[in-house]
Amino acid sequence: QVQLVESGGGLVQPGGSLRLSCAASVSIWSIYIMGWYRQAPGKQRELVASIISGGSRNYADSVKGRFTISRDNAKNTVYLQMSSLKSEDTAVYYCNAGGIANGSWGQGTQVTVSS
Repeated sequence: QVQLVESGGGLVQPGGSLRLSCAASVSIWSIYIMGWYRQAPGKQRELVASIISGGSRNYADSVKGRFTISRDNAKNTVYLQMSSLKSEDTAVYYCNAGGIANGSWGQGTQVTVSS
């Protein structure tokens, strides 16, 4: 199992930015898909963005144009750059390696967007 540690969450005002990082305990060169998910109180966990080893990215409609996912295989780290944050982006953000069926999950990092 891959161990994942998220960081970079916090409290930010609407319109602000944050960058989340997900550090993996092993090389991510061979991990086909890495992703960020989020779960708001009372809601199901949802995909925010994913990136495959070839570089292709997928985004939830709600974050397109505001969030960017990237991966640095040399550093075994995946990033989520979040801009123009809205109150509805408030959630716990989780990193995933290898897909939701058999992949690994981090413990999550809280993102709160509030004035």
